Amino acid sequence: MVARIVLLNGVGSAGKTSIAKALQSIAHVPLLHIKMDAFLDMLPEAMVGHPDGLVFEPMELDGKPAVAIRSGPVADRAFRGMRHSVAALAAQGNDLVVDEVLLGTKAREYAELLSPFRLYRVGVFAPLNVLEARERQRGDRLIGLARWQYDRVHQNMTYDLELDTSRASPMTCAELIRDTFSL
Repeated sequence: MVARIVLLNGVGSAGKTSIAKALQSIAHVPLLHIKMDAFLDMLPEAMVGHPDGLVFEPMELDGKPAVAIRSGPVADRAFRGMRHSVAALAAQGNDLVVDEVLLGTKAREYAELLSPFRLYRVGVFAPLNVLEARERQRGDRLIGLARWQYDRVHQNMTYDLELDTSRASPMTCAELIRDTFSL
């Protein structure tokens, strides 16, 4: 059987991880959960704030705080490794749910790497004011990441399913994914 991959794409704090965990709990098939944050955590601390790793640049957009993300060669290799890891796990017959923040050419690379499998692209959305409120409530996010990512993450993306997490709970979203893709 060909592996199935649910690729959740959305701005930080959109609810991707909560949806992925809910989906794991109700799917009729075992799903491995691959988190972009796990790959971020693999970077040495010295690479955070370093031009070879990840740099978070405070700025203003529309008169409000924003944080731009710039990645260097070390971070780029780690995230390229993540995409290849997803393909390697699927090649072993694992069904997956991947939570990602797709910027730049990552979506194209995923499409190429995952072409032998059943790839379901799911856009995870919420209004900017909701995302920013979640950023503040969480306490583990840089305030302004959502604002910077908001117009970039879904740019030029085509989805098999779109979810608005300001209108539906993680479980409701998971049920919709499960039922839509027969998982």
